[in-house]
Amino acid sequence: MRTWFITGASRGLGRAFADAALGRGDRVVAASRTITQTDFDERHAGRLLALPLDVTDRTAVNTAVATAVAHFGRLDIVVNNAGTLSMGMVEEFTEAEARAQFEVNFFGALWVSQAVLPHLRAQRSGHIVQVSSIAALGGFPSTGMYSASKFALEGMSEALAMEAAAFDITVSIVQPGGYWTDLYTSISATSALEAYAPLRAELERQWAEGSIDSAPRLAAEALLRLVDSDDPPLRLLLGSMVYDLAFDISRRRMDTWASWEKVSRAAERMR
Repeated sequence: MRTWFITGASRGLGRAFADAALGRGDRVVAASRTITQTDFDERHAGRLLALPLDVTDRTAVNTAVATAVAHFGRLDIVVNNAGTLSMGMVEEFTEAEARAQFEVNFFGALWVSQAVLPHLRAQRSGHIVQVSSIAALGGFPSTGMYSASKFALEGMSEALAMEAAAFDITVSIVQPGGYWTDLYTSISATSALEAYAPLRAELERQWAEGSIDSAPRLAAEALLRLVDSDDPPLRLLLGSMVYDLAFDISRRRMDTWASWEKVSRAAERMR
């Protein structure tokens, strides 16, 4: 029996992850801004600890992690799933809106990672799963700030993976595509500039034609396979669309680098 600490566990992917872990007989610390024990099946009461938590509050995060360890004795799998989506063109974001996007998506995951590391180091085991996004594969119109927050999360997590490995702690980055969750119903948006109206109309057309959303339980099943693996990857793509897009973006980048190889190599002083 393993103990999970899952943020954003009251709904969407976080709830699916929590239900999947409880369903297999594991223990779960379900953390979210608004969550109670009664949100879950009472059959799991002895293996569930519901903790109200705002991940942007570093002090509260430290307290929640300490409470979780005191309650269950250890943590084995930490899933940084809490996230928000703010949409708007880069030019449109106010300072407050830009900082708010990073507070949850980047700093929230950072505070949780820092809080759990002393406990995982002491037991010399554990698996931290950072839930990123298709938006971390590249920047896209109207999701630039969201992409930026996920790029930051992945950069931090790559370094963390190498640092934590010295203590037998694994870090994985999960990059999901679209799922039927409340994320899209709780989107915040910038005040639109009229100059971007044609681009917005074109984006709406593309999304209407190409949107693919899947059941969260499929992501939960993939997560279980990830944490059960004897050799979990640093990155895991979830969904065919994300998989194909990742390869397409990578190939285009490699083609660009190759076409500019002479300029790149000439910019280095030769001995």
